[in-house]
Amino acid sequence: MKAVFLTESYKDIYFKSAEGLTLYARDYDNNTDKPALLCLHGLTRNSADFHDLALHLNERFRIITVDQRGRGKSENDPDPSKYRPDIYCSDVFALLENLKLQNVVVIGTSMGGIMIMMMAAEKPGLFRGAIINDIGPEIDPAGLIRIQGYVGATHEFASWEDAARSIKTQQGTDVFPLYSFDDWLAFAKRTCVEKADGKIQFAYDPALANPFKDDETVSSPVDMWPLFESLHSIPVMTIRGQRSDILSEQTLNAMERSHPDFKAVTIPDIGHAPILTEPQSLKAIDSFLETFK
Repeated sequence: MKAVFLTESYKDIYFKSAEGLTLYARDYDNNTDKPALLCLHGLTRNSADFHDLALHLNERFRIITVDQRGRGKSENDPDPSKYRPDIYCSDVFALLENLKLQNVVVIGTSMGGIMIMMMAAEKPGLFRGAIINDIGPEIDPAGLIRIQGYVGATHEFASWEDAARSIKTQQGTDVFPLYSFDDWLAFAKRTCVEKADGKIQFAYDPALANPFKDDETVSSPVDMWPLFESLHSIPVMTIRGQRSDILSEQTLNAMERSHPDFKAVTIPDIGHAPILTEPQSLKAIDSFLETFK
């Protein structure tokens, strides 16, 4: 049973996983007459990643954004071995069943894009269109090594400004080279949370990094081309950051060659991953979604 609470621009939804964890999602508008657009975030991110995009699209779509377990307002899992994409997919299936949604359009950033491929393979017909943000069926090991270097950080920051400066250093200047300090501050407010004592910390369970402590995760990636083939029956657009160290240009080109209804978009001066509010991203997303009104 879902619990729903109204906020300024979306409704808070709390629902249960198969094991009884309390999980969270945002429902922008809750207008069942609009086509539904499901948004799935990346490894250490949460539903706030899509807030500005949701406000941009809200007049045309009912936007559902999810906090995967261990992120944002969803409960941490007492068993860290369950911080896996297949489990996250099961959680999202539970949400969609709870909301009685099917045949939705979906946007997935990084890990969320992997989930799109996995969910489409498990339940053909679930999606009628997909936007995959800076991920593909082959992952550049350089990006995985970079993520391995920072995921699971347990730092506390004295202020939002301190958090912004630290995240800028952590991400490196190659990822968002054109970001101003205000951009990094906004980034921090999407990815961190303020505790009761006023300290700032990342809004995810550090234990979700456990799989990245195994070097085999980085050195022996899974072949996901069969999963990508499960999307061949629907329109797909993949957005790539020009500086991405996760999705190579070669892999993007191979995706385009293999898919019968595919659009490739590259966002200049951005690494992994585009925030999706860049002017080029918004233009591409608006154009792609015209088909799904």
